[in-house]
Amino acid sequence: MPQLGTALVPTLPEGEKQTAKDFSSDQEVRWCPGCGDYAVLKAVQSFLPDLGLKRENIVFISGIGCSSRFPYYLDTYGMHSIHGRAPSIATGLATAREDLSVWVVTGDGDALSIGGNHLIHALRRNVNMTILLFNNRIYGLTKGQYSPTSEVGKVTKTTPLGSIDAPFNPVSLALGAEATFVARTIDSDRKHLTAVLAAAAAHRGTSLVEIYQNCPIFNDGAFDAIKGMGDYDRATAEHAVIPLVHGQPITFGSRDEATGQGDKALVRGANGSIEIVDTAAVAADAILVHDAANPDPSTAFAISRLTDAGYLNRSPIGIFRQVDRPTYDDQARAQVAVSKEKVSGTNEERLTALINAGDTWTID
Repeated sequence: MPQLGTALVPTLPEGEKQTAKDFSSDQEVRWCPGCGDYAVLKAVQSFLPDLGLKRENIVFISGIGCSSRFPYYLDTYGMHSIHGRAPSIATGLATAREDLSVWVVTGDGDALSIGGNHLIHALRRNVNMTILLFNNRIYGLTKGQYSPTSEVGKVTKTTPLGSIDAPFNPVSLALGAEATFVARTIDSDRKHLTAVLAAAAAHRGTSLVEIYQNCPIFNDGAFDAIKGMGDYDRATAEHAVIPLVHGQPITFGSRDEATGQGDKALVRGANGSIEIVDTAAVAADAILVHDAANPDPSTAFAISRLTDAGYLNRSPIGIFRQVDRPTYDDQARAQVAVSKEKVSGTNEERLTALINAGDTWTID
């Protein structure tokens, strides 16, 4: 049995295979035409068979929002829960059932607004779950209000003169909460999305994957700069996306065919910050080499701060952090096992002993 995000999860009998069709439910997919959720759903349905897990040992939990319809469209167990609380429900499930691969599907409004505290505590506890955070930078289900990731000045139904809120950077938030796996990918890049999902599923602990996802109705073109679409061309996208590959120098922009390096690079500044320079202007050993396994998240956080909070004309993409740390649910189950060893007898006797343990007093 492979060690995946939540525990030792039962696999399929030897020789039995699954396909994307096995993970597609009979429910009509009801998102707006052109929604980025379709691409993510197809990628997940195609990716899940690679895990080799029984469908009854996979569960998707969602909150409220367009992305939260996800569990209906997967032929696995699932729960469409309540606004912002999916990480909390997933925490209980992952702790009680080590035989499950637990996934959370949420959006920028669901996870970062009413669900903000639930999200950061799941991250800091390092519970065995994989969180897919769909970020379209708008409230889509409730018809176009600004969200915690909308840029300053965003004109919406609730901000007719432009938003005055500074937006969250979900990756920075996750790194600040000491999450052990943090990544960012794009709905339209199937190959990259699938590779990130595979790494997230294999990680033991909380994996957070931010997925840039287009909302064609209420925030169309929010990611055109990094996709080279709309008013932007391929050259613009090359300079907008900063690819992060563990163990590789971080360069981007126009690629040199001989070296494969971009004409822009990341270096560490004199004050410890991360700066963008011309690749040709610095020595090769001065270029920052990406280290996702660094136990200190400071550099990964500094890289995440390069994300342009306006129209995303620049954004690091890839796995920012991937480190090992004891998980909440593993440790909780270990404590339960120890307590059972200390107290013998039937379950009723153990419960009585637990109730009467520690400080007790009698009231006359």
